[in-house]
Amino acid sequence: MNQHLRFEPIPFIDLAAQRRRLGKSIDDAVSRVLGHCQFINGPEVARLEAELASFSGAKHVVSCASGTDALLMVLMAKGIGRGDAVFCPSFTFCATGEVVALIGATPVFVDVDEVTFNIDAASLKCGIATARRLGLKPKVVIPVDLFGQSADHDAIGEIAEAEGLFVLDDAAQAFGASYKGRRLGTSGLATTTSFFPAKPLGCFGDGGAIFTDDAGLAETLRSIRVHGQGSDKYDNVRLGLTGRLDTIQAAILIEKLKIFEEEIAARNKLAERYAQGLGNVVGIPRLAAGCTSVWAQYTIRLPRGCDRDAFAATLKAQGIPTAIYYSKSMHQQTAYRDFPVADGGLPVSERLSVDVISLPMHAYLDEPTQERIIKAVRGASGA
Repeated sequence: MNQHLRFEPIPFIDLAAQRRRLGKSIDDAVSRVLGHCQFINGPEVARLEAELASFSGAKHVVSCASGTDALLMVLMAKGIGRGDAVFCPSFTFCATGEVVALIGATPVFVDVDEVTFNIDAASLKCGIATARRLGLKPKVVIPVDLFGQSADHDAIGEIAEAEGLFVLDDAAQAFGASYKGRRLGTSGLATTTSFFPAKPLGCFGDGGAIFTDDAGLAETLRSIRVHGQGSDKYDNVRLGLTGRLDTIQAAILIEKLKIFEEEIAARNKLAERYAQGLGNVVGIPRLAAGCTSVWAQYTIRLPRGCDRDAFAATLKAQGIPTAIYYSKSMHQQTAYRDFPVADGGLPVSERLSVDVISLPMHAYLDEPTQERIIKAVRGASGA
């Protein structure tokens, strides 16, 4: 019996625990939408946008169908296309570079910082020089606030201003985090996020949002998300797409946003406990000065000589799941390996892809379960 309990499987992200906590409030929210039947652009959509604006400090919020659409819509709104260079960290999820290639522009991959895993300012400068050497026009930088922690927006902003770029912040993993006392949502021209279910603030399907202080941009984005619609639904004034967030997802997010700050606090306590238990055996994530994190992932680096596959298998045998974000950086992937990389290469991204692994992290991870994970990690890493 004791052995069975010891190896009870642990969820990597426990959406069911959050669902149990919210319970009737989610049921009631969905029932209200089923009652009024305004499944597209119902009143909950505008309400959610207003509450997200209040939470983030952004003047305008445009909800949309996914975090990928959020990025795509901003690039479309700004007319980015063929011959333009858009600078992306290579060590991130593919959507960041994917949207650039989809609109015909060229993603130029740059390296990340060894400690924070976020875009490296020196590599960004190299990437801009690379783009110009190739005859591309530097237009946009898309920093990614990876694993829940903000990128260094001051350093990125200074480079962008000097080089005539605009900043599109990809906060898909970090909405709710802050940079130098300000919540993400007001850095650069626009900030995007994702409400994919596994995100710290996730819905029960796909969803996303764009945050900006630029009223003109917000107006254009609202047109793009409905096929480029003008003043009349059959007078489409620009190319657009079907990029709306549906009303049921908005209703769910309104309820989740009510407990979001409590969940962020819980995640930070868990991160502190991981750091105390693992700091002397593996490379643990570090927060940069002035940054907070929502800990979308708790990603460690294994010591040199530790076999990652064997490590994961050892934990799996004890009912503990792991995940690897990202086993290949973008410039190493088949679809993206022919796009340019910053002069000097991307050695940090390549090292990280070899030795990172993520542990279970969610707001409902209790202390005994976390201690079980810590003990297993220490054993599997040879401590």
